[in-house]
Amino acid sequence: MITAKNIVKKFDGFTALDGISFEFDEGEIFGIIGHNGAGKTTLLKIMSGLIAPTSGSLQVNDIDVIKDPLTLKGMLGYLPEESRLYETMTVENYLAFFGEIYGLSSQTINERSRQLLAVLSLESNGKKIGEFSKGMKRKAAIARSLIHNPKLLVYDEATSGLDPMTSRFIADYLRTLKRDGKTIILSAHNLYQIEAICDKVMILRRGQMVAFGSMHQLRSQFGSLTYTIFFSIQDPSKLLGHSKTYQQEEGFYICHAENMKTLNESTGLITEAGGRIEKIESRYPSLEEMLVKIGK
Repeated sequence: MITAKNIVKKFDGFTALDGISFEFDEGEIFGIIGHNGAGKTTLLKIMSGLIAPTSGSLQVNDIDVIKDPLTLKGMLGYLPEESRLYETMTVENYLAFFGEIYGLSSQTINERSRQLLAVLSLESNGKKIGEFSKGMKRKAAIARSLIHNPKLLVYDEATSGLDPMTSRFIADYLRTLKRDGKTIILSAHNLYQIEAICDKVMILRRGQMVAFGSMHQLRSQFGSLTYTIFFSIQDPSKLLGHSKTYQQEEGFYICHAENMKTLNESTGLITEAGGRIEKIESRYPSLEEMLVKIGK
């Protein structure tokens, strides 16, 4: 269990985090989102033991992160937003260097390195890290965060600036790590990925937590199920004067309904005007829509 109580962080009078409290279970993926300056990176650094809060408490299993950050770091894999790598090294030497820092044997380092490079599809071909593409550098940084087989991962913008294929690969890999029993805390501007892979999501706004929970809980908080009606009609002018607006898209006419009552009303009007309902899609508000609703 990871439990935070009333986390406050101030920098020279500026309050970056203002009373953040939450808890989630081991083996979950926990996403933190918000506009720029909301406090995401500050919270991730506190959860990694890199900086101390001004006040509050943070417990990771039996570890008091505030009092004992060194014990936490032994079980932690941290990935900062920027991949700061030793670019004159090969990735094999880079991983060996960090493996030795964690006190791993040469045999363990070699085995873990081979496994990580294989599963991350990272073929160095003798190149130095400075010659890697941005996606390859990000994979090298992820491999470094995993070399000591940590239980807890804290990733700040793991897929930021990557091409869609590499970004999707890393998102899928995070699911694999979860299945292996790892707890993952991450921030991301790619809200679709957060929505797809996270068990719980926190939304920060100006250092305050404005929402926290599963996607189901957040959807219940920010809006109910809505519907999109796709229909065809010979004479759309017969719908003029009705309160529901419509537009053309994907070869059909479409209109939206905010609830089941307006859905039934709209489909009835379309049918009466000689139209045919082609399909109806339901959807919940996305994380992007939630952020827009919250505002900056």
